Amino acid sequence: MSIPQISEFTIRRHANAKSFQRGEAYYNAGAVNAVIQRGHLLQADVVGTEARPYHVSLNFDSSGLTSVKCTCAYDLEGWCKHIVATMLVCARNSENIEQRPTLEELLNRIDYIQTQRLLQELVAEYSPLIEAIDRHVSWMTNPADNQTNIKPLRRRTIDPTPFRRQVRQILKDTVRYFEEGYEEDPIGEDLLSVVQTAVDFSERGEGENAIAILEAITSTCVENWDDVAEYGAENDEIVEELNSAWCEAILSTQLTPEEKVDIQINLEAWQDDWNVDFGLIMEALRQGWDYPPLLQVLQGNITERGAWEEDVPDYADDLALIRLKILERQERYQEYLYLAEAEGQTQQYLTMLGRLGRVEEAIDAAQTQMNSMEEAFALAKTLSIQGALQQALDIAQSGLNLPGNCQYELGIWTSDLASELGNSEAALLAVKAAFQIKPSFVDYQKMAELAGENWESVKTDLLKIVRTYSGWGTESAKLDIFLHEGLIDDAIAIASELSSYHSELIHRVMDAAISHNPSWVIANARLRAEKIMDAGKAEYYYYAVEWLKKARNAYLESGKKADWLSYRENLMQTHARKRKLMGMFKQKGME
Repeated sequence: MSIPQISEFTIRRHANAKSFQRGEAYYNAGAVNAVIQRGHLLQADVVGTEARPYHVSLNFDSSGLTSVKCTCAYDLEGWCKHIVATMLVCARNSENIEQRPTLEELLNRIDYIQTQRLLQELVAEYSPLIEAIDRHVSWMTNPADNQTNIKPLRRRTIDPTPFRRQVRQILKDTVRYFEEGYEEDPIGEDLLSVVQTAVDFSERGEGENAIAILEAITSTCVENWDDVAEYGAENDEIVEELNSAWCEAILSTQLTPEEKVDIQINLEAWQDDWNVDFGLIMEALRQGWDYPPLLQVLQGNITERGAWEEDVPDYADDLALIRLKILERQERYQEYLYLAEAEGQTQQYLTMLGRLGRVEEAIDAAQTQMNSMEEAFALAKTLSIQGALQQALDIAQSGLNLPGNCQYELGIWTSDLASELGNSEAALLAVKAAFQIKPSFVDYQKMAELAGENWESVKTDLLKIVRTYSGWGTESAKLDIFLHEGLIDDAIAIASELSSYHSELIHRVMDAAISHNPSWVIANARLRAEKIMDAGKAEYYYYAVEWLKKARNAYLESGKKADWLSYRENLMQTHARKRKLMGMFKQKGME
């Protein structure tokens, strides 16, 4: 079964610039282990910063990709670097994808007894699997709820007991991690994974089951949180996610007045016991979908107060976004547009118009409503997915003139799109806008290619940007550019201000500056070496000797071998009692 055609521009459209760059670096470094295809599923392990590789899975059908997932904690816009790296393998080396049988094909090879034995062996090898099997069997067989002190919803079909057990185990593991001295605990990621299970039920329209799971999670956290609080664990992140998940579950369910009272009583008790704020949940419970101002908005009657009859609370945007998510899921697109417009959710309003194919309407609305780079970027990407590439380029270019915090990402994306459309001038202007925010040698070279015969004038502007840019973390890019252009004095000015932590960068500048300014190399290298030797810390003598080798090369390059030998002799007399250092003075390159 062939995989969908995946172009690099498609990958860029689904990832921000930073993720694409890092993903390409992972790809080039060979971090993607064998990509395996099983029917409509592609899987790969990507080596990252953790001991265990991250697992990427791609599902597709005849129309293209249907879902893309990674086990990393990335929660920003678009695909993470591990997904990008895997996609690049699919785009550039699809012939290396290994074909393997699907799960159905594998299970068809064995009988009922062998299937039972297989599961038993897997549980013996990986004991947590029994908990997952327990939960799924409970869901499939729909047992009656265990008795608990929480009043149950009448239409539950899921047993919450496995979730209580899972949360308790997470909290116990967290205590153990703290006691064993680990700085990071598993509480955040693992608890959020359990909350996500409830969100998944809400998204499938099973709000009652989502509420049952959330009751189990919340009550268990409240009952056991003191155990982890003793070690300084904070509940801000999990409470924020619970607020959102509860709100979505409540708004995805038709609750009776009695059920609302039961939930409210529980929430108020948990809120007091846990010392947290469940205001968003309470408001969703109070309003539901019958709140008069909301009903007016959903009918297209929009006023300055939006969907509120009282003062607008701080969580209004959160509530609006959850409502929009549900309306989209229910395909109530016109009501979605009314609510997005009323609540000032411009990005959601414009992108929904684009996704509905109402491209001209989206562009017209953008002229008066689009106020940020982020809104322009989101609309441009939506239009590009719709195939309206020229309109996407126009919106993206407009966005570069708006305020915002994504100028680099938007600039690179716009440049790639302009190049795809054969518009070199627009591509150059866009990447230059990105360069102003974060100078990069790769982007510098790209602009040299795009500028063509106009490169000299463009280069003058870019070098001015580099010289005046004061942002952190671009020292390497600046030095790459200056050394590439032979601007040694500019490179020296940067290297002189760097700490010895950046020794690799400073060594590069010294190597380039030996014939141009040997005196600077000598003085700078001696200063850094002497600081280490005078401190007398033997574990750092290696670095001192490396600096001295740079000084020696500069002495010899400038015809001052006698001065080097004199300096070396003086050092040996001064530090004669440091035997480890003296041994290093006898090695090659120090004579």
